[in-house]
Amino acid sequence: MSTKLLLDVDPGNDDAIALFIALAADDIDVVGVTTVAGNTTVDNATQNTLSLLELVDRTDVPVAKGAHRPLADELEIAEHVHGPDGLPEVVRKDLSDPVTEPIDQHAVDFILEQADDHGDDLTIAALGPQTNIALALAKDPTLPNMVEDIYQMGGALKTTGNVTPQASFNFYVDSAAAARVIQDAHPKVVGLDVTEHVYVDTADIVALAEETAPLPTMAAILEFSIEEVRSKFGHNGGLASDAVVLADIVNDALSFEEAYVEIDTTGGPSNGATVYDEHGVYEKPPNCEVALEVDGDAYQRTVLDSLRTFVE
Repeated sequence: MSTKLLLDVDPGNDDAIALFIALAADDIDVVGVTTVAGNTTVDNATQNTLSLLELVDRTDVPVAKGAHRPLADELEIAEHVHGPDGLPEVVRKDLSDPVTEPIDQHAVDFILEQADDHGDDLTIAALGPQTNIALALAKDPTLPNMVEDIYQMGGALKTTGNVTPQASFNFYVDSAAAARVIQDAHPKVVGLDVTEHVYVDTADIVALAEETAPLPTMAAILEFSIEEVRSKFGHNGGLASDAVVLADIVNDALSFEEAYVEIDTTGGPSNGATVYDEHGVYEKPPNCEVALEVDGDAYQRTVLDSLRTFVE
């Protein structure tokens, strides 16, 4: 039986790669995609999602637009990282303005409907700020009991953040939502401790760029981060953090450990920080699973094999 998967995204380069991996997998049925404000506005994220689906002829996948701002804070976007309107021009030139439209249903209602329809066959992968998932939990606190897994992409357990010294972007921009999901959903937390340690080698990206469409577009998405990866981490490759979640769903690329975690919501310099009780100081039962190790070979194999299915 195939895994039913709902993706909650804010495309964003790495969201795009994650989406392609999900669509390529034989044993995954993408029941829908919901969008959220994060890397760009929710309107842009929705248009980007529709364009990416049209690029690979998957207009059958419903798209539901979600939250346009965080629960409590002002919206901060990351177009300086991902490019104007959420995707770089080198990618956008290959994408058409979408002819399809999002469905006439809010993402929160769509999430709950899919959970009700598919039950414990459904996995939810929340790859952007956690606003939609937090709102869904507020509307129906039984959501975690209805589904198989909820992946929460974000956090920095033992490493530094990527937007402040302590916080990852997804948790920083809506810390209240991230805290709600960890408190109430017992998610699988996939943070920078694993996502910043796996890359797609530059040589493989160059090879993709020389193949038949749409692989050059996909290669351009991966290539966009090469210079940042080289200067920040000293590695010769492209980063696609959200794709790490999909590598686990498809190929069990991650190792998890039960843990108790809190998210700082104070609004100060540590806002969005992941407080990881590694040694059980709080003496509280685990409220999530945290990813601590990643199989780099499984990750790279998942990305490359998945993308190449679109020309077979």
